Amino acid sequence: MKAIIFAAGLGTRIQTITKGLPKALLVFDGVSLLERAIVYLQKNAVTEIIVNVHHQAELIKSFILERKWDIPIYISDETDKLLDTGGALLKVQDFFSKEKDFVAYNVDIITNLNLLEMIEYHRKEGAIATLAVRNRQTSRYLLWDNDNNMIGWENVQKNERILHKEIPFVQAAFSGVHIVSGQIFNYIHKKGAFSITPLYIDLAKNQKIKAYFHNDTYWFDVGKPETYKLAQDYFRNNQLRFTR
Repeated sequence: MKAIIFAAGLGTRIQTITKGLPKALLVFDGVSLLERAIVYLQKNAVTEIIVNVHHQAELIKSFILERKWDIPIYISDETDKLLDTGGALLKVQDFFSKEKDFVAYNVDIITNLNLLEMIEYHRKEGAIATLAVRNRQTSRYLLWDNDNNMIGWENVQKNERILHKEIPFVQAAFSGVHIVSGQIFNYIHKKGAFSITPLYIDLAKNQKIKAYFHNDTYWFDVGKPETYKLAQDYFRNNQLRFTR
């Protein structure tokens, strides 16, 4: 199975900690976020990875090219234009052309989510995409029916909601980990820079977009100073260490 690591972001929220480094090279517990993501994916049956780069792209490319990895690591260069998640996927469509499914992973996520179990669930359900979600407080939620099918989206701060079916639903926050069917490219009609999330929401009207709940794992988005510190405290208190 192949994967893409989204590592092209500007990292504006975490600049007080990165101190000139791109977010992907931010060190957490002695190891960069990018290396953590690569090792995590490799441990979970991923055999090839492509990393998209934009902000301080040369530093990330050097980091990848100067190290020996156990699996092939490729680079998708977005130096000229940041493409967001949807545009980033479209740019590397050929990389995934022979894949039934692939993984998409945000570089600033640290988790022990059971990715192998999530992949199995995705394939069993035959979904266009399966999104890792959990019950946590945020401003924007994805909405799910009782069978974990996406039926909408909600921004609670702006009081905005898209709901495809007038039935009971549960809110859950996206965790930045997706298992995506190669069929997704048949439904992408945009070009340039765009987010993949609105496409998921639109596809949910007629296609199967599933939730994979992982409330029993640890999960941190360390792209913000406050959550970076929370993750540090959690790892310290639970004596967790990085292992290859």
